[in-house]
Amino acid sequence: MDMSYFMFGPPLISLLSGIAILIWPRLLSYIVAFYLILFGLAGMIPMFMVR
Repeated sequence: MDMSYFMFGPPLISLLSGIAILIWPRLLSYIVAFYLILFGLAGMIPMFMVR
């Protein structure tokens, strides 16, 4: 992968996400809910893997 992607990609994704949230404010609740569920599950997986 080209190094310029890592410098240009995330800010572009953040900008597009911010614009989408301004246009569709309800989208913010879905993004936050998805974030919380994803990281909640990611935090619980190690607890289930240890026996």
